[in-house]
Amino acid sequence: MSDHHTYKKIELVGSSRTSIEDAINNALAEAAKTVHHMDWFEVLETRGHIENGLVGHYQVTLKVGFRIVGS
Repeated sequence: MSDHHTYKKIELVGSSRTSIEDAINNALAEAAKTVHHMDWFEVLETRGHIENGLVGHYQVTLKVGFRIVGS
């Protein structure tokens, strides 16, 4: 087994009415349905939607790194 890995990065946007953490988890859970070997993420942006003077939605933009597995 090699100790060298190659990674690819994708950008995701997740949202939640509950929290920033849920927005992150929602994005990762949805991506995990089709993207395998995800290893790390970083939050690039955090923003929200205001409804009647209160937080309506939290929204986060993530950069996610996943390992490319050779055949």
